[in-house]
This record gives sequence, C-alpha cells and structure tokens, in this order.
Amino acid sequence: MENTQELIARLNQSGKKLSKSHRRIAECIVQHYDKAAFMTASKLGQYVGVSESTVVRFAAALGYEGYPQLQKALQELIRHRLTASQRFEMTSDMDHSQVLAKVLKADMQNIRATMDEIDIHVFEAAIDKILQARHIYVLGLRASAPLAQFLSHYLKYIFPNVTLVTSGISDVFEQIMRINDEDLLIGISFPRYTSRTLEAMELAKNRGASLLAITDGPLSPLHSVADLCLMAKSDMASFVDSLCAPLSLINALIVALGQRRRQQVAQYFDQLEGIWSEYKVYLGKGSEA
Repeated sequence: MENTQELIARLNQSGKKLSKSHRRIAECIVQHYDKAAFMTASKLGQYVGVSESTVVRFAAALGYEGYPQLQKALQELIRHRLTASQRFEMTSDMDHSQVLAKVLKADMQNIRATMDEIDIHVFEAAIDKILQARHIYVLGLRASAPLAQFLSHYLKYIFPNVTLVTSGISDVFEQIMRINDEDLLIGISFPRYTSRTLEAMELAKNRGASLLAITDGPLSPLHSVADLCLMAKSDMASFVDSLCAPLSLINALIVALGQRRRQQVAQYFDQLEGIWSEYKVYLGKGSEA
C-alpha cells in the first residue's frame, strides 16, 4: 500500500466479505482514519462499540499479522497530513505520569528502527557524493532548521564551501541562485513536509545539482526528487517532531566524513585551537560560569 487512498480502497473492497462488526470498524477507519490510526485496539473497539478482540480479528481479516501492523500502516500513510491540532489531540489520552517514559521509549525505538532499516550502501554513496561536491548547500526549514544548522556547523570544519539555507532575511531561492552541476544540495524535511524545501530541491535539480535528501521514508515527497535518500524514523504521537534518529544519522555522517578527511580536519583544528585559546572562546578548567 503506497497511499491512504489504496488502504481505504482495500477497506471498502473487503466490506462485503466482512461481518457486521468488522464492517463497522472498516467504516470508522475510512471516515476517521486520522484519529483511528492512533487509537489502541481497545480504544478503537470502545469508539465503535465492539470488543478489543473483534478489532484484532478485523486486522487479521485484512491480511495483517495483528492490529499493531494495521495501525502502523495507517500511521505511516497519514502522519504527514495531520494538522498541528490533530497531532496535539493524539496526546489527550496519555497518562501524565507516563509521558517521560513513553517519549524516551519512542525516541529509542526510532533510533533502533533507523539502525535496522538504513541501507549502508546508500549511506556510503552519500558520503562519496558530499566529498565530491564543489559547494555544499544544506537546506532545512521550520522544525528541520535545527538539523540543518547542526549539520552545516560541523561540515564547515571539514569543508571550505558550505552554505546553510534556511528561512531568514533573504528568500530560500535567492540563497541557492548560484548552485550548479558541480554542487550538492542536502535537503532535510520531516512531517509536516515544507513545500518550500521541495520547491528549492526541484530548482537545484533543474540547475544540474546533485540532491541528497534526509527524510523519514519512501513516502516523503523528497524521496522522489533526490538522487540519494537517507531515511530516519521520526514517529511521535504528539505535535512535537522526534528528531533523535535524524540527528543520530547526521552525527554518523559527520563522523564518517571526518574520518575520510582526517588529515585536513586535524590541521584545521590545530589552527582553530590556537584561536579559541587566544580569544578564550571556551571556559578553561576551573573557570566560573
């Protein structure tokens, strides 16, 4: 299933074969899939007026191993469509005493899933692409801006020509006007995807630049336009974006690039340490805050 319409079509097509209770569940999902996707089997059962076990059997009738698989399919397909208020509503039933544990566990699961699913060959190809670029542009807007800032900050220790592209005084298009076929644009975006990021990547592609996307999965609009796509999970049942896995992926990129340019980076840091020491950029041992 590649989109929500296909999933809903599957539900509609199964309607004649389903029992009365199962049809009620299917109708609920078709009409309220944005809410149903984040309900537990028990909660969905209560909402529809059937038992939890009936909901589990319904998922099996659709060909899923269990309800969690159906729920995950729904979440993956609609997550980028949810408004901020809808995402905020997802936390309405969360026990306040469990917030810390649930958020930390979700972040750990995102990192684990990213590690399990990432294509190491694409990761290595991305490193080569960055190393080959004459000029590197790093684009990230709104919630993805901190990721772009972090990546560009450390890339500047490794490469002389790095430009951070984010919202500011000048328009995004103005910031990439000189991009050409010797350059690389790294576009970073996670749900809800920003239209300007995609438009800027399309402009860069038309100029012949190479494109590397850092996003959440194959359904991301960045995936189809980029030459290479590094994917990191960002699932979070809240209005807050979970950026732990994307940041870990970016950390890995930076470390790998530093290793490939070890001699140049070491020389650069030797010079920087002298400047940092002279101008007391960092607090020394025993210094007071």
